[in-house]
Amino acid sequence: MTDRKASTVWTGTLFEGSGETSFESSGIGTYPVSWPSRAEEANGKTSPEELIAGAHSACYSMAFSNALAKNETPAEKLEVSAVVTFVPGTGITRSALTVVGTVPGIDAAKFAELAQAAKEGCPVSQALSVEITLDASLA
Repeated sequence: MTDRKASTVWTGTLFEGSGETSFESSGIGTYPVSWPSRAEEANGKTSPEELIAGAHSACYSMAFSNALAKNETPAEKLEVSAVVTFVPGTGITRSALTVVGTVPGIDAAKFAELAQAAKEGCPVSQALSVEITLDASLA
């Protein structure tokens, strides 16, 4: 079992206030957050959705890499992105994964099959209760 810790210190109201999120386990830094950076333009600040997108893209790339290796078609490179959509007043509505892979020795059908299985098996995918989409293609 592994635990990771991040924390946020918030001051002020939701709309006028701001906070700083610190990644304590890794020590990689502290990043500013605010409502406008979440609901409007980022303006050099992060948001919960961007943090989830980072977690989802990293987790999915690990899961898919493992699935390809187990298939004896290891990836040379996987380029994975996640776009997490936030609708003010509604919440997080989806995470859209995109993967482009350089994978010698695999056909498009098997690539798509393993990509889908990795999406379903990724622990971050399992943690999200929103729609998770996937666009997978070979380079």
